[in-house]
Amino acid sequence: MQPDPLNGQAQQERPAPGAGEGRPPEPVTAVPTTLVDRVWDTHVVASLPGGYDLLHVDRHLIHDLGGPGGFREIDKRNLEVRSPMLTFAVTDHCVSSETGRTDASTRPGSLLLPLLRDGCRRSGITLFDIDSPEQGIVHVVAPELGIVLPGTLVVCGDSHTCTNGALGALAWGIGTSEVAHVLATQCVVERKPPQCRVTLEGALRPGVHAKDVILALIACYGVDGAAGHAVEFTGPVVSAMDMEARMTLCNLSVEFGAKFAMIAPDTTTFDFVAGRRYSPAGEQWDQALAAWRTLATDPGAVFDLELAFEVSSLAPQVSWGTNPGQTVAVDATVPEDNAYMGLRAGQPIAGTPVDRVFIGSCANARLGDLLAAADIVRRAGGRVPASVQAWVVPGSQQVKAQAEALGLREVFEAAGFEWRQPGCSMCLATNEEYVGPGERCISTSNRNFVGRQGPGARTHLASPATAAISALRGVIADPREAE
Repeated sequence: MQPDPLNGQAQQERPAPGAGEGRPPEPVTAVPTTLVDRVWDTHVVASLPGGYDLLHVDRHLIHDLGGPGGFREIDKRNLEVRSPMLTFAVTDHCVSSETGRTDASTRPGSLLLPLLRDGCRRSGITLFDIDSPEQGIVHVVAPELGIVLPGTLVVCGDSHTCTNGALGALAWGIGTSEVAHVLATQCVVERKPPQCRVTLEGALRPGVHAKDVILALIACYGVDGAAGHAVEFTGPVVSAMDMEARMTLCNLSVEFGAKFAMIAPDTTTFDFVAGRRYSPAGEQWDQALAAWRTLATDPGAVFDLELAFEVSSLAPQVSWGTNPGQTVAVDATVPEDNAYMGLRAGQPIAGTPVDRVFIGSCANARLGDLLAAADIVRRAGGRVPASVQAWVVPGSQQVKAQAEALGLREVFEAAGFEWRQPGCSMCLATNEEYVGPGERCISTSNRNFVGRQGPGARTHLASPATAAISALRGVIADPREAE
């Protein structure tokens, strides 16, 4: 008898096929395995009815918007946090990005930050608070501190948790009731989704970035192109990307309809993870690295959906409508009338006046993003016109400090940009940092839904490079002008 690894019950050992029949056993052919299968299957605690699995959660990320509700729910049920050492909390959604900010700087912050702080204190959860040198946007902080590692299962009450799949992690967003469930059990119940492989072919031209790739991909296949699927991004374009570009790619996979996205870890991943605060070290690093090198899709593995996308002729992209799939090249025309956005079919998207520019969010607020924007500012010259308000909001205190050490703050401020404190800021306006009604904003964030940046706001999604040149010109502009 031997134990069943899923339910602990004993099962009868059976002879191999053909044994006892006067001939040697037939060889067992291993079924090719996908990256998703490989990581998912190692986290199954139990198989449940209806095709669901109970999965162990390696890292639970919480923030000021969803964390208080999770604590309130487990308090109502007299439950305790199961594994506080595996949970990490940040203040990001409700904090002001103004210098000198406090809890009271925003109404949501004054209500929710004390509740998050109290729940973390009582439970022994690590909190990167508003005054912490490691504070920042949850999906920027977690990778940069080594909290998320290849092969881990990560959840957070935020749809853009899929960002962390760039490191070869299983990572997706959960609801408030699930936040409470994970706090109490360190497990989550989920059905393994169908799988989609997206192969990115070709090579990016100068002035074209990861944000342009994912926006163009969504425009090509639609916001439901990978609906409900687990996406694996692969191909030479992905291999050539640095980790920050890969995070941008995975960040917008939820806008592609995906449940989550992953990229197989490679030398780029391992170099990024090495030496970070929560990364393994010494002998543990050697053991982890050996395990991480096995995290790849086998040749011949079958996907439920295969998509391919060629990027060699890709131009910088700008959204024109109210979902990320409504996107065109910056040198193209608007394909149809859009009354909400105040655009007419046939008009060039370039040259459209803007009122605001926002460089930030978990999609594009890392050091590489700020370097790309600053490079455009240096080469294009000029200043932000008085009619435009342009903000640069670093994704974390570490990013802010690194950028300032490289002189980026001076570059931006000399050109008329406002340099802000880390947080989600104008991405979703839960911190009272709005785009005004009817105002047009070119934004490096990930959603352009009606009202996302404030009631009546008109949002154009773009890369940091496109946002930077547009801020200087006062209209939507092509970053290749600065090449």
